[in-house]
Amino acid sequence: MTIEGQAIRSKAKTALSNQSFKTVTVLSSLLAVHDSLGYLPAEAIDEVAKYTKTTANDVWAVASFYTNFRFTDPPPDTVELCWGPSCHIRGAMPMLQKVFEHFGLEQEGDSPDKKVQVRLNTCLGACSQAPVISVNHRLVGNLDPDDACSTIDGLLQKHNRGKH
Repeated sequence: MTIEGQAIRSKAKTALSNQSFKTVTVLSSLLAVHDSLGYLPAEAIDEVAKYTKTTANDVWAVASFYTNFRFTDPPPDTVELCWGPSCHIRGAMPMLQKVFEHFGLEQEGDSPDKKVQVRLNTCLGACSQAPVISVNHRLVGNLDPDDACSTIDGLLQKHNRGKH
């Protein structure tokens, strides 16, 4: 086993053992590991199977049913686009289209350069500022389609400068 595989298994075991509720299910275990790792690699699926005393196939069956689970390492940056009712009414759809085009996407997903994950969100909880986006968990509202991409680029640059 690779060092990376061992590290993934170790993080998965820690996430599993730190679950706060006594009732542990395959789904709750998958959620705990996904929250910890940001995705569900094969090593994590194996650890969940061991922990829940089930098979890897049973764990994959549960994990693959839910669309919110990732099975590949996520990009370092995340842009969430609200398309809930308030944002929709206040112009989110043209903004979403411009953002998708800006990142070379036809729909939500990872940018071709694998640097940004663009996701739709049904509510970011800031309806009074609609339309709203979140860039690495920083909310920005009252955007119009023409300003959205430059705002996103500025926040991504600022965020990534702070990492170095």
